[in-house]
Amino acid sequence: MNLEQFTKALPKAELHLHLAGSVKADTFLKLARKNGVALPKFDKIEDLYRYDNLVDFLQIYDLVARSVVDADDFHLITYEALAHVANAGGRYVEFFFSPQVHQDAGISYQTMFGGLLKAMDDAETDFGLVSRLIPAINRELTIDRSLEFLDLVLPFRSDKVIGIGLDYDEEPFPPAPFKPVYDKARKAGMRLTAHAGEGGPAANVRDALDLLGVERIDHGYRVMEDPKLVARCIAQDVAFTVCPSSTVILTHWRDLTAADHPIRAMLDAGLKLVVDTDDPPMLQTDLAKEYQLLGETMALDRGTLADLALNSLDAAWLDDGTKRDWRALWSAEIDGLLTAPEDPAYSN
Repeated sequence: MNLEQFTKALPKAELHLHLAGSVKADTFLKLARKNGVALPKFDKIEDLYRYDNLVDFLQIYDLVARSVVDADDFHLITYEALAHVANAGGRYVEFFFSPQVHQDAGISYQTMFGGLLKAMDDAETDFGLVSRLIPAINRELTIDRSLEFLDLVLPFRSDKVIGIGLDYDEEPFPPAPFKPVYDKARKAGMRLTAHAGEGGPAANVRDALDLLGVERIDHGYRVMEDPKLVARCIAQDVAFTVCPSSTVILTHWRDLTAADHPIRAMLDAGLKLVVDTDDPPMLQTDLAKEYQLLGETMALDRGTLADLALNSLDAAWLDDGTKRDWRALWSAEIDGLLTAPEDPAYSN
């Protein structure tokens, strides 16, 4: 068994996945043409997904989102996204969804939801992949719009709608102003996470924990700028959903082999990390490849990769009984994988 086979077979959960960022390039082109969305000039379809910073990426991300219009479109992109996770060995996924960009295009939440939930059911039937939905606030909009977001989301609560997130461009839009929104969501029984410490400073991670009351941090790389905060996060077992390929393409941390790459530093410090994809087709990756990438660039042995996979289950928003049962099953599978003959080309 080589590393590629090992990381694909590894039972694992995906906890940081954006639906609009999970649309394949050919599906994007098809939906854009169907729904009259003008695209930038391109020679090859792959050119649509070329960018080297977050701002340019978000411009394409918004075009993708605006190309998704009716319930069939939402079903298509959700089913394809979940199939992609399952094909990479994912067993469970919590994925982000940005309803406001669709709402601004005049699409009703009922339309969005109808296609999404049907695709989640179909994927569980077809692939055995259990999925849950995290509607995410566009932090670039006003606070009033964020409160309206809850008015949109909360009436459609179901066991599949598990929490809320906070995404889009972090640096100009820190988490602190969103405290009233998160307070209201918490009272409604929603689980809480937020993008923090990717483009913004370590203080954003602290504010996400202290003011928003989040249970985990998405990205969070700049936490390493504050040793006291790192120690606190270790003591409180805060999980960070890290996305290796995303750092290489969308941040200034381009070299995963560097000793000072934040994911390397976070691992060495003892923070609880969960490996995720962020926007897999838009970043040319999948969940197994992200584990493989860390194994190759950071010389992580298979036991460490297995621990990271179990972290993904520990950090998932599942009930304790399900976690306990799945952990026993996953651990047994992992024990078998770790004792399988290893390809000598990969000796970590």
